[in-house]
Amino acid sequence: MSVLLAAVESGSLSKASRHLRLPLATVSRKVAELEAHLNATLLIRSANGLELTPAGRSYVTSAKAILEQLNEAERTAAGEYREPRGDLTVTAPIMFGRMHVLPIVAGFLSAFPDVAVELVLTDRLTRFVDDQVDVALRIGALPDSGLIATRLGTVRRLICASPDYLATHGAPTTPDDLARHSVISFRTVSSATIWTFEAAGAEIAVSFRSRLSVNTIDAAIDAGLSGFGLIRANSYQVVDHVRGDRLAVVLKAFEPSPLPVHLVYDTHSRLPLKLRAFIDFVAPRLRERLTQAAL
Repeated sequence: MSVLLAAVESGSLSKASRHLRLPLATVSRKVAELEAHLNATLLIRSANGLELTPAGRSYVTSAKAILEQLNEAERTAAGEYREPRGDLTVTAPIMFGRMHVLPIVAGFLSAFPDVAVELVLTDRLTRFVDDQVDVALRIGALPDSGLIATRLGTVRRLICASPDYLATHGAPTTPDDLARHSVISFRTVSSATIWTFEAAGAEIAVSFRSRLSVNTIDAAIDAGLSGFGLIRANSYQVVDHVRGDRLAVVLKAFEPSPLPVHLVYDTHSRLPLKLRAFIDFVAPRLRERLTQAAL
């Protein structure tokens, strides 16, 4: 049942094999054995992936309910609902994770010695099923999904430059002034040649020629600090430099709406205590850190 559900949820046998960490041949054989046992075809392989037959849809619905009951029984027997224990996989953006998530996770592990955390810092969007993620910190608007989101706060998107650069080249007064400035772009945060702003409640996109394009925000900030040009960064990434007058914020009147910050996690009828303990421990501490890092 577990192998079948993994195949259905991931959309292919090969993805299910990676998720389950089983050889593809084993996954294919187990699905075939299940169909032979039931004397029914459950899956149809098509160009678009796997499709359930009517018998397959009915069986999957029942299998989900049965496996949920089994998981409940195992968690109760293992004591997972009496005290936090087990493993958690947590993801967060690289810089935010290093600055804010990692110190809080260390405190969580000290408070709950029977829980182990794998903290994956990545700027790519992780998928809960494919990447076996329990909880993710997400910065930005969330798509509609069956996941649960706990809001932590917001971060601003700022345009900054060093005082030396602004003294030499002047400060831009409108987004159109980007055309005459040296611009440092960071591809993961935004397009390498377009930045968005807001004016009179409407979003405006301004194209420019990037003088320097880098693939890490740390490099972009270093280039900005050196006086090379304008950078765009999230507020938490440059807060210390702005407060220390090493970077100055420009184009405040055209700043886009702040980005929301959430803890996102999947849930079932009963939340494992290790996950509930993690959310309850981490959420208020991250809210406090976001407040302290606000500009």
